[in-house]
Amino acid sequence: MLTVDFTRFPLAAGDRVLDLGCGAGRHAFECYRRGAQVVALDQNGEEIREVAKWFAAMKEAGEAPEGATATAMEGDALQLPFPDESFDVVIISEVMEHIPDDKGVLAEMVRVLKPGGRIAVTVPRYGPEKVCWALSDEYHEVEGGHIRIYKAEELLGRMREAGLKPYGTHHAHALHSPYWWLKCAFGVDNDKALPVRAYHQLLVWDIMKTKGISTLTRAAERALNPVIGKSFVAYATKPHLPKAAVADEAVVASSAGAK
Repeated sequence: MLTVDFTRFPLAAGDRVLDLGCGAGRHAFECYRRGAQVVALDQNGEEIREVAKWFAAMKEAGEAPEGATATAMEGDALQLPFPDESFDVVIISEVMEHIPDDKGVLAEMVRVLKPGGRIAVTVPRYGPEKVCWALSDEYHEVEGGHIRIYKAEELLGRMREAGLKPYGTHHAHALHSPYWWLKCAFGVDNDKALPVRAYHQLLVWDIMKTKGISTLTRAAERALNPVIGKSFVAYATKPHLPKAAVADEAVVASSAGAK
């Protein structure tokens, strides 16, 4: 289940991609299949080990094209172990809402992104997320849980402040909003409640592409995404330095060398 729409976020074979806070690896796997040189990074060592196993299995099964590479590693989003301008693409999906220093994370992503590179940021959408918080404290008041809810313009403003240039947004996973509302209403850990079980089965049918059901659910989700999409997705580029700025940097470097 991808949140990033790769028709709006083009990826070329050979692109060096960082999937930051990769979790179970869904976006990293898709980038690998598309021929990228992928680094999947997360602070959760157990998940990283699973992602590494799946990368190996994909390679064994021939799912990735020639030249594609994939690495899974533990790391800190606030202290990325990469040189400046290391990646063509950075993806951070459903992570920013967990991190107190979100400006610091954005700064690190911009640092490792090449000029002209692309970044995709996804977070829970304000409206549906607000309903979850209202229905259940347990939903967000847990260790490592959500500590903020972004309004769209707030996130885009943070991205601009970090030096990025947003170029597109959309919403995703509308069918998942009612599912989480049900879970919050009946108990986040209560998977036995009939409405929760029934709705979960519908989502499983959709993911498994059951004939008929899938067509209907996909059409419903497309129609509902602008209204109750669970995720807000923003795409941006890192602008090239203007020629004047490049010249100024060269002067500063030359002066420093002369000293």
